[in-house]
Amino acid sequence: MGDAKREDGISGKNKVSMAELKIGFEKLGFKEVKTYLNSGNVIFSSDEDNVGSFTNRIETMIRTRFGLDIPVFVISQETLEDILGNAPDWWGNGNKEIYDNLIFIMPPVAIAEVFNELGEPKEGLEKIESYGEVIFWSFSRKDYQKTNWWSKTASAGIRRKLTIRTANTVRKIVGM
Repeated sequence: MGDAKREDGISGKNKVSMAELKIGFEKLGFKEVKTYLNSGNVIFSSDEDNVGSFTNRIETMIRTRFGLDIPVFVISQETLEDILGNAPDWWGNGNKEIYDNLIFIMPPVAIAEVFNELGEPKEGLEKIESYGEVIFWSFSRKDYQKTNWWSKTASAGIRRKLTIRTANTVRKIVGM
């Protein structure tokens, strides 16, 4: 596969030193390791092609090095670029009154399972559109507490089934 860049997310509830996380990735043999913000986003390259192997190795490293049992999500840069290229017009268009998120579904969870748990978005306050195994989700900044999905995406039952990044974060990661 060559040197495809990857992105990996760690939940904001578990504080991990990004410098230490970077070292952990380098010790796993990944190249060009960079962290983005203090959010668990790690960009790296590898000559390997087995995303499942990456996930297991990274989860084991985090468990061993930091004592945390955190689900890891790995995606190729090419896939992220494809996702962004298929974003709806209303998503991530720079409107400061709207908060734009990208919800990544954690394998082996199916997107239908996430929709069943979250229900319908609140009309007039939030919009959703799925593409592959991601969901574009936008909502009004001032009325976020009135939305249907805001509190549900943070609930314990679904937290390990998805990881969420803002439109700006995803775009910056793709550009790194």
